[in-house]
Amino acid sequence: MRKIDWHVVPWLALLYLLNFLDRGSIGNAKLYDMTQDLHITDKQYLIALTVFFFPYALFEPPSNVALKKLRPSMWLSFIMLVWGIAMTLHGVVTNYAGLVGLRFLLGLAEAGLYPGVIFYMTCWYKRDELGSRVGVFFSSATIAGAFSGLLAAAISKMDGIGGKPGWAWIFILEGLFTIICAIASFFILSDFPDTAKFLTEAERVWVVRRQQADMKFSAAGEPFKMKYIWQALADWKTWLAMGIYMGFDGPLFATAANLLSVPVYAWGCIMTVIVGFWGDRAKTRAWVNLALFSSGLIGYIILICSSNPSLSYFAVYLAISAWVSANVEGSYKRSAVLGMAIGWGNLNGAVTSNVYRAVDKPWYRLGHGIVLAYIAIGWLSSLALYFLLKRENARRERGTPQRDEVVEGVESKTAHERNGIFPSVQAARMEKGDAWSGFRYTL
Repeated sequence: MRKIDWHVVPWLALLYLLNFLDRGSIGNAKLYDMTQDLHITDKQYLIALTVFFFPYALFEPPSNVALKKLRPSMWLSFIMLVWGIAMTLHGVVTNYAGLVGLRFLLGLAEAGLYPGVIFYMTCWYKRDELGSRVGVFFSSATIAGAFSGLLAAAISKMDGIGGKPGWAWIFILEGLFTIICAIASFFILSDFPDTAKFLTEAERVWVVRRQQADMKFSAAGEPFKMKYIWQALADWKTWLAMGIYMGFDGPLFATAANLLSVPVYAWGCIMTVIVGFWGDRAKTRAWVNLALFSSGLIGYIILICSSNPSLSYFAVYLAISAWVSANVEGSYKRSAVLGMAIGWGNLNGAVTSNVYRAVDKPWYRLGHGIVLAYIAIGWLSSLALYFLLKRENARRERGTPQRDEVVEGVESKTAHERNGIFPSVQAARMEKGDAWSGFRYTL
């Protein structure tokens, strides 16, 4: 497992750091006179920010399916190459139309990384191991948030070199580094456990079997069928997960960056890793999720009610983190559910990136109120998901009449043909995924 950790997590964390750094660089470029040089108004700048989120959100579900079909090393490297090129071209853009077009392309290309990586990691780790690894991976975003301003300040010193302003060099240098990492990713990233070259044959079999023992029956791979996409759309867990991600991503994209945010992001980095390990050790997700959303509610209530700068700044520390873990089996279905949930969450970034208006200075109570509503939606969705999963587990334990599938050669008073007829338990597990009567949800 240490071998897997070193081959999987650090490189993914670097890719996500670049993902988060590149999308946020436009804010730093604005500080160094980008809008003045391109002759664009504040309204046009906000439109350029908003345009990013629509392809970013809508392309996430199909991107995740493409990742499973085309292999992670190929797909993730390709989309990273595209966004690296788009990022670099930001540095040579000369007008508003060009900026909007590049923001659209950047959103389209960046869309697949985050949901793709989360799905990819579920194929390597058991459910009670995933939180700590995702925590380490996701902490790279908080590192990017903390130091993007410092990096931009350093790069801006190149103002005038090659006839380019300092803000252009921010885009060019960060974009070129992303392109280099994209090319390297094709050779560094492994695909799935059953084909990983850094593992021996015995290790590959061991990883696949332990995933199957953790109720990830598709760990050895499965052929694509369109029905998996329809299953994801019809699953009530998908829609609650969308509410949870909405509550998480709305506040995330509303965050403004400046030097005061550096300690907040550093605190967020520490908390992300601690919460990830805590969730795995406690083997629970719901209560961790509810506690973190509750801290966010408290933080934003303070922000709305306070007129004290020190108290308001402290409240941001309480509002920095939240996380959710999906209970979905079947690798294609899991990829589609993650894509839809994360995509919907990110689509709300188009709203929350515009809620902190200049006219609301200095306390921004309208923006804080909207973000508070998002967090409340996340909290309620988490609570509903917990109780519904708990109820479903209890029903499966009791063996409610006529809810189980028919397995040939196995007598069962709770089975009914309408739930499917299968030649073996293994066939039922593979076909039905988390709908199989023996599957138990993680609470």
